[in-house]
Amino acid sequence: MKKSRFTKVFVGLTLTLLLSACGNGSTTKSSSEKSTGSSVEATSAASEQEYTDPSELKDEYDIVIVGAGGAGMAAALSAKDQGMNPVILEKMPIAGGNTLKSSGGMNASETKFQKEQGIEDSNQQFFDDTLKGGKGTNDQELLHYLVDNSASAIDWLDSMGITLDNISYSGGASVKRIHRPHDGSAVGTYLVDGLIRNVHEQKIPIFVNADVTKINEKDGQVTGVDVKIDGKEKTISGKAVVVTTGGFGSNKEMIESYRPDLKGYVSTTSEGSTGDGIKMIEKLGGAVVDMDQIQVHPTVVQDTGMLISETVRGEGAILVNQQGERFYNELETRDNVSAAITALPEKYAYLIFDDALANRAKQVDFYKEQGVVVEGKTIEELAGKIDMKPETLKATLEKWNKAVKDQSDSEFKRETAMDYDLTEGPYYAIQIAPGIHHTMGGVKINTDTQVLKEDGSAIKGLYAAGEVTGGIHGQNRIGGNAVADIMVFGRQAGAQSSDFAKESK
Repeated sequence: MKKSRFTKVFVGLTLTLLLSACGNGSTTKSSSEKSTGSSVEATSAASEQEYTDPSELKDEYDIVIVGAGGAGMAAALSAKDQGMNPVILEKMPIAGGNTLKSSGGMNASETKFQKEQGIEDSNQQFFDDTLKGGKGTNDQELLHYLVDNSASAIDWLDSMGITLDNISYSGGASVKRIHRPHDGSAVGTYLVDGLIRNVHEQKIPIFVNADVTKINEKDGQVTGVDVKIDGKEKTISGKAVVVTTGGFGSNKEMIESYRPDLKGYVSTTSEGSTGDGIKMIEKLGGAVVDMDQIQVHPTVVQDTGMLISETVRGEGAILVNQQGERFYNELETRDNVSAAITALPEKYAYLIFDDALANRAKQVDFYKEQGVVVEGKTIEELAGKIDMKPETLKATLEKWNKAVKDQSDSEFKRETAMDYDLTEGPYYAIQIAPGIHHTMGGVKINTDTQVLKEDGSAIKGLYAAGEVTGGIHGQNRIGGNAVADIMVFGRQAGAQSSDFAKESK
C-alpha cells in the first residue's frame, strides 16, 4: 500500500505542549512519548497539523529552506510563486518557531486597511519611528526596504486568506500601525495556521525533526545542506539555500557571551531559538552584526516566561508599581519601559486594566486560562489581592481616566492609546517584569537577502531572512516589526533565491 504524502502530527488545543523527539519508523510525532521534558508554547489553534513523511525527502530541490517559522514559510510560498520546487526543513517537532509565539501583530504603513479606517500614515513616518526606536543605528537600506514593502506584504497575506485588518498602537509607534487578526487575537496563531494551510495547498514539502547541521559549498557557491532526519544523516542538494532559523534568545551561552548583564534573565523565545543558523553561516565566512543588541521585553510573567502582548497596553492598560502608582509612559519603546521597571525597588510592576479592555484584547482570555490574571470585582478588591493600598490604586485610575477624558497625560506625556478609560469592572492585574525577547543581531544581509562576508561580497546561493539576520532593528526593535521583518524579507528571500536558482539551471 502506498504511503500517504503527509504524516499527521497532533498539536493540542492547549498552548503548552511537551514536544517529543523523533518518532519510530516513518511516523513524525509530537506527543508525550520520548518527551525531552522541555516545554514550549505552541499557540496554534489547529488540533491537527500535517507534515511530510521523512521517507519522502528527496536528494535534490531547487531551493532548500532551513527553518519553518514565518520567514521560512513565506520564503517557500514566494519561491513556489516563481515556479520553483522548494523544501522546508525544521529541526523542531512542529512548525512555527518564534512566530508561533508572537502575540502582537504586524507593522505596516500606507496599507489599504489603514486607508479604509481613516488612519493617516506614511512609509516615511514608519521609517522615522523605527529609526528613532533603534537609536539611529538601524541599517537604513534594509529599513527603507522593510517599510516600503510592508503594505504589499499585507496585501500578499490577504490574498492567501490571512487578513490582518484590526489596527492598533504599539510601543514606539506614532500612529495606529500594528495589524492584527480581525478579532484582535494573537497574530502568531493565526499567521502560522494560515501559512501552513497555504504550504499544504501549494504541495510544498515540510519536514519536522529535520536538523540541518551544515551548509555545504563548493568553489565559493552554496550547494545544499547536511540534515539529520529519522535517525539518519543525509545530504540534500539545492541550487540555493535560504536560512530562516531564528535568533539565539534560548541559547544561554550565547546570551551570556554577548551580554553578561543578562545572565539569569527569563526568555520568551521558543526553545529552538539557539543560533544554529548564525553559527553555520559564520563557518562559511558570513559576517555578523549587532550581536550584543538583545531586546528585553518589559511585560513578561517571570515564572513561566509568558509574554504579555503589547496589545494590552496598546488598548489602554496602565503600569503601576507595588504602591499602586504609575511610574512611566507605558507606550515608550521597549528598552525604556524595561529600564523603568528594573529601576523600581521591587523590580516588577503590574498591568492594570478593566473588563472592556479584556473584551477588546482577546489574548486576555488565554492569560486568564493560564492563571496569570488577578481579578477583582472592584478596584478595592483588586488592590487587596495584590497587596496595594486601595485608595492609592483608585486615585491612580481616577487620574488616568481624567487624562483620557482630557486627552492629556501631564504626568508622563503619554500621547497614544488613550482612546478608552478604565471604568468598567471587574478589574484585572498581571504581575510582570522584563525578559529576553528578541536578538537584534545576526548575519549581515543586503536588500536582496544575500548573506554577506566581512568585505561586503555575497556568498553565492546563500540567503537569509528573519531573526537570524541583523542590522534592521538597530539597538531596539519596535513592537510589531518582527512580523513585518519575517514577512517582507522572507518573501524577498524566496523571490531572490528563485532568480538565482533559475540562472543556475
